[in-house]
Amino acid sequence: MKHAGWLTGSTAILLALLTSGCVTRTSYTDLYGREIPPAAWVDRTIVLTPETRYINVEGGQSVRFIVGDKAFAWHFIVARTVDAFDLKEVAPVGLLDHTVMAYVSPDPKYLSVP
Repeated sequence: MKHAGWLTGSTAILLALLTSGCVTRTSYTDLYGREIPPAAWVDRTIVLTPETRYINVEGGQSVRFIVGDKAFAWHFIVARTVDAFDLKEVAPVGLLDHTVMAYVSPDPKYLSVP
């Protein structure tokens, strides 16, 4: 019987260690690609205005976005399950005051030819 307490304690520690890796994500931006310096070499530059509601980009592209007198850049290395997301999720806080959907077509490097 004196081993039962040890076993319960070990089980609790094991469960704590196992569940610590199961933390709920609060952001999926890592599935959308990564930020790059605005001055970096890019494939395209897109000017976003208050009237811009969506943009079309290709997976693998690096794009500089100009918003007024500010800029940010994003490299669209998206997960296979991602085909669109709101740029507000990846733009610097306060830069975009409205939704701009980024529609991302698959990276042609990874498309197989039939």
